[in-house]
Amino acid sequence: MHISAPVLETERLILRAHRVDDFEAIATQWADPDVVKYIGGSPSSREASWSRLLRYPGHWQMMGFGYWAIFLKDGTFVGEIGLADYQREISPSLVGLAEMGWVISPAFHGKGYAFEAARRVLGWADTHLDRALCCIIAPEHQASIRLAEKCGFVAHTDALYHGAETRIFKRSGPRF
Repeated sequence: MHISAPVLETERLILRAHRVDDFEAIATQWADPDVVKYIGGSPSSREASWSRLLRYPGHWQMMGFGYWAIFLKDGTFVGEIGLADYQREISPSLVGLAEMGWVISPAFHGKGYAFEAARRVLGWADTHLDRALCCIIAPEHQASIRLAEKCGFVAHTDALYHGAETRIFKRSGPRF
């Protein structure tokens, strides 16, 4: 069975499967200290970004859901968004949930692209996924918390993940 990310569109964006030729944009994004400030805190090496890129199609193949690369309709890379099952060692467990995540390159912050992409992904999830959704966010990352809440996620509990405080949010059912 071959499964890959379907192409999703919004008024301004195209969300599509990752490709090898996206690597430079992804490596640049994940090496930016502003991008990873609330996501582990350490910029990613090219090697780590390469592994991340290769992980994306594997998620689609094995789980039937995963991440999309986000582009403006003119082809400009904006970021990444999607759903995952990372088998995180966190308590409470996220087993059985699909974890939503997003990262928008700093040049595109404040333009509504994250919400536009999230709304489209959640619309897809509401019709194609049989799992409840969650996300984990550093408590100090107010922009991501606002986005999660705007998308219908509700703070569930605080936890430690890799020694850092994180907040677990859950979303039940369609909102859009």
